[in-house]
Amino acid sequence: MTSEETKKEVSNLYDAGYHLLFDDVETGSAQSAIEWIMESNLTTEKKHKELTLVICSPGGDLSAGFALIDVMRGSAIPIRTIGLGLIASCGLLLFISGTKGRRILTPNTSILSHQFSWGTWGKEHELFAAQKEFDLTTKRMIKHYKKCTGLNDEHIRKYLLPPQDVWLDAKEAKKLGICDQVKELK
Repeated sequence: MTSEETKKEVSNLYDAGYHLLFDDVETGSAQSAIEWIMESNLTTEKKHKELTLVICSPGGDLSAGFALIDVMRGSAIPIRTIGLGLIASCGLLLFISGTKGRRILTPNTSILSHQFSWGTWGKEHELFAAQKEFDLTTKRMIKHYKKCTGLNDEHIRKYLLPPQDVWLDAKEAKKLGICDQVKELK
């Protein structure tokens, strides 16, 4: 098939099985990606063999991020993730959720991993309840990093979730199991 024939057959990224997440991770951007994955899994017409989620994100809301992660894990269609530009915080959690062997970073991608931050206020009993959610979220993040990178708790806390921000280039990320390949897009 020539490139002209390909252009005619695939009229847009959606038809080709691609979704771009170039934004903060929040309810709207996560909902858009969730709908794309669910619709792709439910369609009976043109079933994709693979979906590709292209991510360039500074991070965002962990609740929205974990909702998308759960849908990615439940997809019957493998999901390739491609990281471009910046993969930070919650954007990194989404990126590593791609199907093992299909997580690609471009050579110029910057990666930021860090402990999550949040603020809360309220009465004493409300703050104790919020502390429980903080602890649950930390456990959820560590469990997710373990599953996706193969690192143990100690290495995750040392290399990916220490008290300070951790900036990595694509090659360093590959050594830590964050991606499977570092390569230029073609």
